[in-house]
Amino acid sequence: MLNLKNPFIFAPIKTGYSDGSGIVTEKHLAFYNRRAKYLGAITPEPFYLDKGLRELPTQLGIDNDDKIKGLKKLTDLIHQYNTKVIAHLNHPGRMANPKIPGNYYVSSTHMPCENGGAMPRKMNAADIRKAIDLFVNAAIRAEKSGFDLIELQFGHGYLPAQFISPFVNNRDDEYGGAFENRVKFPLDILKAVKEVTNLPIIVRISGDEMIPGGIKLPEMIKFSKILEDKGVNAIHVSAGSVCSTPPWYFQHMFIEKGKTWELAKAIKTGTNIPVIFVGRINRIDDIEKIKNDYSAEYIAVGRALVADPDFIGKYLTEVKGQIRPCLACEQGCLGGVRAGQGLKCLVNPEVGEDGTPLKPTRQVKKIAVIGGGLAGMQASIALAERGHKVDIYEKDKLGGQFNLAYLAPHKKSMESLVPYFVNELNSKKINIIYKEAKSNDIISKYDTVILATGSKPSALKIEGLDKFFWAEIMMEENLPTGKKVLIIGGGLVGVDIATALIPRGNQIIITELLDGFARDMEMIARELSLKNMNEQNVVFSDHTIIKKIAGKTIYAERNNEKIQFNDVDIIVISIGTKSYIPLRDELNNKLPVYTIGDAQKPGNAQNAIYDGYKIAKEL
Repeated sequence: MLNLKNPFIFAPIKTGYSDGSGIVTEKHLAFYNRRAKYLGAITPEPFYLDKGLRELPTQLGIDNDDKIKGLKKLTDLIHQYNTKVIAHLNHPGRMANPKIPGNYYVSSTHMPCENGGAMPRKMNAADIRKAIDLFVNAAIRAEKSGFDLIELQFGHGYLPAQFISPFVNNRDDEYGGAFENRVKFPLDILKAVKEVTNLPIIVRISGDEMIPGGIKLPEMIKFSKILEDKGVNAIHVSAGSVCSTPPWYFQHMFIEKGKTWELAKAIKTGTNIPVIFVGRINRIDDIEKIKNDYSAEYIAVGRALVADPDFIGKYLTEVKGQIRPCLACEQGCLGGVRAGQGLKCLVNPEVGEDGTPLKPTRQVKKIAVIGGGLAGMQASIALAERGHKVDIYEKDKLGGQFNLAYLAPHKKSMESLVPYFVNELNSKKINIIYKEAKSNDIISKYDTVILATGSKPSALKIEGLDKFFWAEIMMEENLPTGKKVLIIGGGLVGVDIATALIPRGNQIIITELLDGFARDMEMIARELSLKNMNEQNVVFSDHTIIKKIAGKTIYAERNNEKIQFNDVDIIVISIGTKSYIPLRDELNNKLPVYTIGDAQKPGNAQNAIYDGYKIAKEL
């Protein structure tokens, strides 16, 4: 057993908060401090073992003794809550980032990752010894830094898994071929690490790589029995490969929830070793199911603790309030790290600013927020938390355009966000005024006004265009069946509309003025959506300008060549939006006016929520 105060563990999530030195920063300390109190253990982000093996330029390191001071500061901080700290040691092998100068690439094979990556060198005996030494030295530093446990990453397509996986390992020496040979390298790592530390050891594995010919459950049950015999203290069971099956690795909203729990249950049943369950555990119902149906000893939670640092505290009833929902969208967490901004969160604007929380206002103001979309609701909630008196005006339905976001396939998880905000408004007793605000409702009655009136769909002037839909075509009452549909605009909204129409037997043509489709979409959602559209014979036409509509015939130009689309039944316009600010001119110079969200500049849901939070923090 791991001797934790409770069974909940923060799973390792890359933050991108380092300054490039690999040393712990104040941003790390604030982030983990905000999440440590109610957990049994925290696993900080994966540590690089060698500066030439980084996945991110801003990754934390444990490659040198100069990292110990900062790591000790981090473990001491977390220990004040009687929460243990786990050092997650990971060698990426061929998955080291090819864009980072100085990185090198080794693997069980000479083949690069099939979804991109550098050509690795097939490891020889010296390479294998060096890799083992990296794990050994990192384990020694982890103990010196005050870590309580070590987690060895043997899954997710990283170096040890590149040996275990028959899909990747094409060796014909003692490390290739039969199962016993393929597990020799990770077992050599385990043996060497155990020789230099007495810390309990967790091994993380992929119960299934979710690719034909890859790691499969029967071998992982067999491997787990060997690990049990070797004295491992727990097995942490996940799924997928960062190289081949990123949606499973990231537990994206597009993949099936609960598959990793089934894999963990099978390994638990087939061994006598404690098993850590993980994988999109973001609701109280998930925890109850895993505990009651699978008798889980330990539960690892990742992105749900990014979305709501008090998720487990609320589950344990030590913190009051509703849980801010994790949407499993990866837009802020994965997207922020990949963009070089560091870890963010679509639903939680405080992520990355954990060290500077909201403070009570020194001067209470009466504030009108006009517009009840995501920006307006977040602004109202944060203003009320600071002590301001807030009225929010909404002429239609709270949530704005985000009420359409979950109508596309595989995006059902997004449905929980608007109800969360509405419940927050009600719990904070914020006055919701369901009417279109006029200037005489505002002037002389408020100290400040915040315009969160959002945006309107951009229009197109095309000869013959007299009837068309926007994203509202995804609503159940509008969904066509068996029609030929032309979608003009191939961004996120256009692609979501296409994927929503496909299951109803519609034939889709989607055009885009620029190059490519869904450029503004989160990476995994983009890849899977476009894959689905290709499989369903969607007609893609980029660099295309629609010139004229004559009945069911659409005349266009593609790369300056004339083309046409025939027998089109329905036209959908999704070329973006433009800011809608009806009251700005009337209110300017009458009282302080602030514009946020799409009303300021059309963006995405994350931008809108952050805008609302930021203005509330500043007022």
